[in-house]
Amino acid sequence: MGNWLTEIMSEFGYVGIMFLIAFENIFPPIPSEVILTFGGFMTTTSKLSIIGVITSATAGSVIGAIVLYMIGLQLDVARLEKIVGRWGHILRITKNDIRKADSWFDKYGPWTVFFCRFVPLIRSLISIPAGMSNMNVGLFLLFTTIGTLIWNIILVYLGASVGDSWEVIVEYMEIYARLIYAILFLSVIILLYLFIKRRR
Repeated sequence: MGNWLTEIMSEFGYVGIMFLIAFENIFPPIPSEVILTFGGFMTTTSKLSIIGVITSATAGSVIGAIVLYMIGLQLDVARLEKIVGRWGHILRITKNDIRKADSWFDKYGPWTVFFCRFVPLIRSLISIPAGMSNMNVGLFLLFTTIGTLIWNIILVYLGASVGDSWEVIVEYMEIYARLIYAILFLSVIILLYLFIKRRR
């Protein structure tokens, strides 16, 4: 996958970076680590600048996030309550659970969006529950942009600093991703256990 990503970036520059990052946000399996670190490396071998790569990558992230946010808007609380009303007895979820989750996101949503921008895979998908909870668009864009900008700055600068060894950064990011996934998996298991125990 890395080869065609780098070919697009080499061919189309800033526009290619923006397109790929937007695409990566909508289809998370595409590795943003490759795009950003290679983009940083390209600033040492082409006319691309670090600021330009960061700007185009951030613009692509925001575009992708808006698309997922709008998808989330179509799955609002009212529709979820209808689904739970029909299938909740199987899932052991009630309408009240949906309201509590929505209330929680209303209260902590902006910071959730911000911190999730540093978590692989979740960094893209968090835009959907933000839309589902009808999170204020201005706040969503603000925290999305800030979180994404920080992520992009770090990886682009790392890619530029190591030069030809930019793939080493990708390897370290894969280790980071596996660690995060393991923590998330354990957290979900614990939460499910507590949820089921409370239901019983």
